[in-house]
Amino acid sequence: MQPVSIIIQARTGSSRMHQKVILPFDQSRSIMQIVLERLLAACPVPVILATTTSPSDDPLAEIASRYPVRLFRGPEENVLERFILAAEKFGCKNIVRVCADNPFLSAASINQLIETFPETSADYMSFEFSEARPSIKTHFGFFAEITRLETLKKVAALTNEKLYLEHVTNYIYTHPELFDVHFLKAPEIIFSRKDIRLTLDTPKDFELQQQIFSALSQQNSNFEIPEIIGYLDQHPDLLAKMSREIRNNEK
Repeated sequence: MQPVSIIIQARTGSSRMHQKVILPFDQSRSIMQIVLERLLAACPVPVILATTTSPSDDPLAEIASRYPVRLFRGPEENVLERFILAAEKFGCKNIVRVCADNPFLSAASINQLIETFPETSADYMSFEFSEARPSIKTHFGFFAEITRLETLKKVAALTNEKLYLEHVTNYIYTHPELFDVHFLKAPEIIFSRKDIRLTLDTPKDFELQQQIFSALSQQNSNFEIPEIIGYLDQHPDLLAKMSREIRNNEK
């Protein structure tokens, strides 16, 4: 069974909210620190931070230096190539792709992918929701996805379209005739939900999620999806704000 590694995709140059992953989010901690600490505490595999060679991303390299993680710096725009080069450098065969702007990332769901994927013939695996929505097409911000280095190399050989170079796995799950794509059923508690947005793109997302993260952390620092959903269902005003942002940021 080939081992699994986590590669976190991160940069500071977001067009909608510059430096969102390194700004103070939970007291003095940044989202980048929160994601690293969550993964290192809960996931029993190597963690790699893959950022860019741009000097603006030096702060990410500095953060990585404080943790037992590996650092790779590569192309800014061609994220697919960045992943391939990072995986080749560190000998990764199976790759969990994590986006750094998800402070509510579910380590439990990542461990499910880590345990399930190597036992299959799949080229790609993530979670599926009602109406056949893959997790990457939702606003949850809970989930990662897993693929193989050889699969990413196949994508690079098949296309040079900007969309697919920027979004790494998009070509795989939109071309199921070319790849073995598997989906795990999402947890029942959120399988049909469309009113939750905890992916972070904008200043409004940042402000709202700071409030939610602080409240949940005071109850249990290791909160997972059931605790998050329980808290949101007790606060319909927060769900209303999320619904507005979902409409404004439809994927």
